[in-house]
Amino acid sequence: MEFLKRTWAEIDLDALKSNVAAIRSALPAGTGIIAVVKADAYGHGDQYIAAELESLGIRFFAVSNLEEALSLRRHGVAGEILVLGPTPWRRAGDLAKYNIIQTVHSLPYAESLSRQAARDGVTVRAHLKLDTGMGRIGFVIREDFDPRPEIRQAVALPGLRMEGVFSHFSSADDITEAGEDYTALQRVRFDRTVKALEAEGIRFSCHHLQNSAGIENERDCHYDYVRAGIILYGMPVDTKEGCALPLQPVLSIRSVVTMVKSLHGGNPVSYGRHYVTPDERVIATVPIGYADGYLRCMGGKASVLIHGRRAKVVGSVCMDQIMVDVTGIPDVKEDDIVTIVGRDGEEEVTFDELAGYAGTISYELFCLIGKRVPRVYYRDGEAVGAVNYLCDGQG
Repeated sequence: MEFLKRTWAEIDLDALKSNVAAIRSALPAGTGIIAVVKADAYGHGDQYIAAELESLGIRFFAVSNLEEALSLRRHGVAGEILVLGPTPWRRAGDLAKYNIIQTVHSLPYAESLSRQAARDGVTVRAHLKLDTGMGRIGFVIREDFDPRPEIRQAVALPGLRMEGVFSHFSSADDITEAGEDYTALQRVRFDRTVKALEAEGIRFSCHHLQNSAGIENERDCHYDYVRAGIILYGMPVDTKEGCALPLQPVLSIRSVVTMVKSLHGGNPVSYGRHYVTPDERVIATVPIGYADGYLRCMGGKASVLIHGRRAKVVGSVCMDQIMVDVTGIPDVKEDDIVTIVGRDGEEEVTFDELAGYAGTISYELFCLIGKRVPRVYYRDGEAVGAVNYLCDGQG
């Protein structure tokens, strides 16, 4: 597989398959998976990830916006696609043309979408979003507020076919007593609202509430679908005792050594002279930087793996390069493989580790992997495909 061996991401399709099997093992019989592939499948590449998931029997996908949905259609995805965020109501015709399901989150939005659907002579498939405590988008569900009058109006609008209803846990990965109580409250609000609507004859064919953390921690939920996001890609979430699934990381990041040099003590390294060699040090340069998604704050904190050993990042992270201290690691030379994230021998660098240095979460680091980092896909240890956003004109 030809690609520029500067810095690249390796996507393990066998690990993805294993994660899907692990998720299915945790679900009640008959519960389907909505695969969340927004943000270019969390940086893994929606083209290959969605195709692989379809080959594994997943027929329902969720994305953030209309353009992500159209990307899946261009790449041949035939399954159901739910847009989780708002789509400009003027694009009602496109939603219908490409058979895309739109989230309806408020009565004013539903009315605008309905009017445009009527103008275009189309019917837009939709799922109703309930805000049971996330505070983001959705019909507000509270003990002191009855949303049913607005929901009744939205469901009755022409040009909309309200097929599903869903909500989103805000704290299913908070396994403290307070977190578990809040998740329970969201479930109660969701179930009570759906039951009340059913009593009025408003029924939905598709119900979904659990996100990744909900899949692991709320095993007694029984809805039509779950929405699997970060756990598809093998990243752990905080779980109750006995609830963690056996997940495998899907994505690793590799690079190469481009130069090795010996520096005397007192030699500054990188911008700002924030690091000065304390004595004679061997410094290797690696072509990855913050333009590739390797955050500047990693300097002086993170390590990479070379020859199965940790080498600390020294000095400021540059836009395109980092420097690492390889003193004591024998025979480091140009073109040696550098593991930025992943395993090399007995050592491993994880996204969670890097996220800890950056004061963020692994999700953000996935989404920051730059377009100039090719994604290379492996099955049974062999490269089977690659996406190069710069050369292939994607992204």
